[in-house]
Amino acid sequence: MPHLIIRGVSIEQVKSISTALVQELAELCACGTDNFTLELVHSTYVFDGNEVPGYSLIEVKWFERGQEIQDQFANIVTRQIHALGIPEVEVAFSTFLESAYYLNGKSFATS
Repeated sequence: MPHLIIRGVSIEQVKSISTALVQELAELCACGTDNFTLELVHSTYVFDGNEVPGYSLIEVKWFERGQEIQDQFANIVTRQIHALGIPEVEVAFSTFLESAYYLNGKSFATS
């Protein structure tokens, strides 16, 4: 945790930024790089009966870290995606409650 679900960016592009991106985010979140998951989702976008190029959307699933950290996290992700020559990126956060997240049947709230 955090888990980044990436759409509209190629696997090769994500590979090229993955090390620096995760290192920078881990420093911000004060956690190890092994806490991060990058998942690429192939999406086909359709508009008006035609396949169209997709837009870059990064969904972040994580535990609450406060607005300031969230803003910085979004800025890091945006800067890294822009560095790929992608002019527009959306970043959306979904926050998990520790009491509603389990690992091997044990709630993170009791860890």
